[in-house]
Amino acid sequence: MAGGRYGPQLLALLAAWVAAVAATAGPEQAALPAEQSRVQPMTASNWTLVMEGEWMLKFYAPWCPSCQQTDSEWETFAKNGEMLQISVGKVDVIQEPGLSGRFFVTTLPAFFHAKDGIFRRYRGPGIFEDLQNYILEKKWQSVEPLTGWKSPASLTMSGMAGLFSISGKIWHLHNYFTVTLGIPAWCSYVFFVIATLVLAFYGSVLGLVLVVISECFYVPLPRHLSERSEQNGRSEEAHRAEQLQDAEEEKDDSNEEENKDSLVDDEEEKEDLGDEDEAEEEEEEEDNLAAGVDEERSEANDQGPPGEDSVTREEVEPEEAEEGISEKPCPADTEVVEDSLRQRKSQHADKGL
Repeated sequence: MAGGRYGPQLLALLAAWVAAVAATAGPEQAALPAEQSRVQPMTASNWTLVMEGEWMLKFYAPWCPSCQQTDSEWETFAKNGEMLQISVGKVDVIQEPGLSGRFFVTTLPAFFHAKDGIFRRYRGPGIFEDLQNYILEKKWQSVEPLTGWKSPASLTMSGMAGLFSISGKIWHLHNYFTVTLGIPAWCSYVFFVIATLVLAFYGSVLGLVLVVISECFYVPLPRHLSERSEQNGRSEEAHRAEQLQDAEEEKDDSNEEENKDSLVDDEEEKEDLGDEDEAEEEEEEEDNLAAGVDEERSEANDQGPPGEDSVTREEVEPEEAEEGISEKPCPADTEVVEDSLRQRKSQHADKGL
């Protein structure tokens, strides 16, 4: 009786003990816990963490084969992040379209380096060794940073993030209509077209209302004030035109004066050159005249008083003697030549002064 009562309980305890022993005897058959990833997922709410310190970001999509090939390398790079003193993150562009728009991601996978809020695009392979050398050797210093409107923190990229977020929401809504609810794709397109027209209509109505409100609260200026303002504007424009005209006239006058001065200088140079040439010619003439006078005087001195030979010669050749006498210079002629030379020298001296 007792054995029949406690027999099933003993069998159950024995089966439990055997199962426990089997579990402890074969630990290799038990499922091991998954290792925790060192890659930090980035979202629209925590992406500002990359503005401080040094970061490497990877933009990927679950359906992208190239992104899947670099997953193991990226995990290895993240494990060595503490040694490299760098944080590693990843962004799913399907779940975070706003971040993909903020960084203007057009290809996958896309890698970015961030150092104290300054972003640079890493265009190398997603291999651990290349990524490690990129950080250790500071190759990012030779890469042009994304500054100005291209910076993910700029106002322009914030607007781009908003547009991408809206497009992502529309895409998710389209998938909800076509996949979850089973609505045909053309019905989804018609819905979005109607929604766009409705929004455009309400936008135009809102703009009209704003215009009416501005007209109601706008206080126009009195007529005489408006006329005065117009007259002042016209007078200012006329004054500016006069100033411009005066400036142009002054420029023209200055150019004319410069041209005149250059012409006068050229004429003076020409006159100086002509005077020098004339002076040289006159000096040559004076030298020639002086040389002729000296020759005549020397010939006269060489001839001396006439002797008997000269008398007999005059008798024999009276005609030749008369010609020789006529060729001898007269003292009056020499005085005239000397006076002309003196006058020319005095004229040259006056010109030089």
